[in-house]
Amino acid sequence: MLGTLPNDFLRMPKTPAQTQEEVDHATALHLQHQMMAQPQQAVGRLQMTVVSAVLNKNYGMTRMDPYVRVRVGHYIYETQTDTNGAKTPRWSKVFQIYQFPKGVNTIHIEIYDERTLTDDELIAWVNLPIPETIFQGETVDEWYSLSGKMGEGQEGAINVVLSYTTAPALPHAFGQVMMVPPYAYGSEYTHVPVYTLPPNQQAPTCAQPQPRPISEEDLKQLGEMFPSVEAEVVKSVLEVSHGNKEKAINSLLQMQDS
Repeated sequence: MLGTLPNDFLRMPKTPAQTQEEVDHATALHLQHQMMAQPQQAVGRLQMTVVSAVLNKNYGMTRMDPYVRVRVGHYIYETQTDTNGAKTPRWSKVFQIYQFPKGVNTIHIEIYDERTLTDDELIAWVNLPIPETIFQGETVDEWYSLSGKMGEGQEGAINVVLSYTTAPALPHAFGQVMMVPPYAYGSEYTHVPVYTLPPNQQAPTCAQPQPRPISEEDLKQLGEMFPSVEAEVVKSVLEVSHGNKEKAINSLLQMQDS
């Protein structure tokens, strides 16, 4: 019994599970190398900020608790509820919409009053055309008229900020190959881990601008310029504009023209 021992001497034969794991690992590595070798492609991102609204009527026996539901193609987003927001709710909710759906040119916005004992009530809505200028790098900050029970464009207005950016999908964003809990291959391969690529990292959000202090003199001047607008509405618009009086004047003019 002398001579060279075989390479598999005293080794246990591989189980089907171990073989499947090696195949999965090799497949995942090959997929990662393919993705890293591909040319960089630009990925579009629509950033939408639902800032606030000025409503013309308070529906219900108490102050309303409004929230916003946004529909972009087949995607649906919701803001938080502004408890006791009533006719001047504020949300300042930012939505990041990646891989913007092709063929979508409008955004449907609905404002609901959150209820406790009954279904939430739809109180206002608007179909917002997506401005073409955002695709040229412009940021659009506008007030849009709201429709509802009172009629077309008669429920008040909502402030929405839109911008669009593109950036290359860098290969290093995919990171290293990682393992996640397995899906069942069947009774024979139940315990085999599945190799996959980690999800893309989220882009960092931009810091909100610091608001300027709002003085009584500013409120008085705006009140004199817009005597038909309620003082509470003027104050809310100035706060949403971060104390920028010129921006608040433009917003109030847009509200009156709508």
